[in-house]
Amino acid sequence: MSEFLDRMKAAAKADRKKIVLPEGEDPRTIAAARQIMDEGIADLVILGDPAKIDVPGVTVIDPRTAEKHDEYAAAFAELRKKKGVTLPEAMEQMNDATYFGTMMVKMGDADGLVSGACHSTANTLRPALQILKTAPGTKLVSAFFIMCTDKTEYGENGTLLFADCGLNINPTADELSEIAIASAGSWKKYMSSEPKVAMLSFSTMGSAKGDVPTKVQEATRHPSLPLTATCSLTPP
Repeated sequence: MSEFLDRMKAAAKADRKKIVLPEGEDPRTIAAARQIMDEGIADLVILGDPAKIDVPGVTVIDPRTAEKHDEYAAAFAELRKKKGVTLPEAMEQMNDATYFGTMMVKMGDADGLVSGACHSTANTLRPALQILKTAPGTKLVSAFFIMCTDKTEYGENGTLLFADCGLNINPTADELSEIAIASAGSWKKYMSSEPKVAMLSFSTMGSAKGDVPTKVQEATRHPSLPLTATCSLTPP
């Protein structure tokens, strides 16, 4: 196991949180939940049919019959009333496990939610954007993943952060710079070290011309890029 994963697990155990898993009937979720409980990483709430979920030590809730279903529906209707959402529509929406789980976080009944095993990126993000919103000052929502490898010469002891690999399809130069800024901040948060940011395109030593490599080159010159980040790109 990587140093990063060891550190994340240790931090989670030291400050144990309640995490909701809305994809409770997916076998991968069940397997992960058992490992989390075995290692004492978090307290879990799994959403789904209790008859189909058997994980010792977790709380299992069926959103359709949950005690707080109507309370969450009323709160969701209030949050979305400017968008024309009615209470009957909100009641129906709370039957969706991802929406119900996100409302658990909003209402303080859970500390976080992990989803995406069997839902698309759009269906995973939509409830969060509608209910939890973005952090103040955020211009663009972007995604990243952390890859832990045994190649210690890469990144920080083999750990690298890649963005944006799953959300923004064709970002502009300004959006690329915003993604770089957000990614640098995420790196500092999780790794506690100064980030080194590389902007990548398909041009090697300026061998290819076109809108894509030019856009990436422009992104590296954006004035809002943090001085703590080193942006590297093959020269034009």
